[in-house]
Amino acid sequence: MAIALEYVREIYHRPLLQLVFEAQAVHRQHHPPNRVQLCALVNIKSGGCPEDCAYCPQSARYSTGIETYPLISLDSLREQAMAAQKAGATRLCMGAAWRSAPEGEVFERVLEMVRTVRELGMEACVTLGMVSAAQAQQLAAAGLTAYNHNLDTSPEFYPRIITTRTYQDRLETLAHVGAAGLQICCGGIVGLGETDEDRIALLHVLANLTPPPTSVPINALVPVAGTPLGQLPPPDPLLLVRTIATARLLLPRAQIRLSAGRKNLSESDQALCFSAGANSIFTGEKLLTTPNPGSAADAALLEKLGLQPL
Repeated sequence: MAIALEYVREIYHRPLLQLVFEAQAVHRQHHPPNRVQLCALVNIKSGGCPEDCAYCPQSARYSTGIETYPLISLDSLREQAMAAQKAGATRLCMGAAWRSAPEGEVFERVLEMVRTVRELGMEACVTLGMVSAAQAQQLAAAGLTAYNHNLDTSPEFYPRIITTRTYQDRLETLAHVGAAGLQICCGGIVGLGETDEDRIALLHVLANLTPPPTSVPINALVPVAGTPLGQLPPPDPLLLVRTIATARLLLPRAQIRLSAGRKNLSESDQALCFSAGANSIFTGEKLLTTPNPGSAADAALLEKLGLQPL
């Protein structure tokens, strides 16, 4: 049965401390209360993307000074995966700056990367842009755990952020992923200049995806000089908390991942996000091209909060 937009709106606008309390109660019904999954994100192909996502330093349309390189070698991927695993990560996501996943030899190399990560005993996730139904089936056959394809924001605000790919394009890729039996990893970004109503509409779409996402990354915008959104301030952390808590109540079984933008959050901000139902973070010094707190800082934070890696 579909979840009504008005229901999502009512949850989102509850008094914040009540909302966090309710989200934590639901979280404890479905997840170990003091466990956090550590994930790592490897940039397997950097920059040169033809899309115009207004927040993204990997777009070829903007001058951001990032390092660009083609698909990395299998040995490099294995080395980075093993280092992440040693640091406590149980899930590895591989990101490539493509509009759509390529066909042929390059895609075969990605499939081999998936098999390599799975052989290490880690969950494997990829984000490669749009994929066809056949490609989703191939990824599933290679052992892929989940496919990440974020919706970013509401259908209404989306055209102000991206014009080179439609919202329906994204939904079609998610449909291919779900039909292949892969887990869906899908979330959004807070701080793009959107309103509360946009965040509510995004959460409404996420809550009604079929099958429902098992992984929901909630990102805080990291403004990057050279991108159209480079002059925006980082979002109010309490907006992030409110969004996470609402997501937890709507998607009680999902892993809610506190993703990009943690470098701009205090330890107290992050603690409140965990209280609101976040139960996963990305470790390492970088998330694709933007700064991240790093494994040592994360280990110290988790110890301080009494949290343990899943």
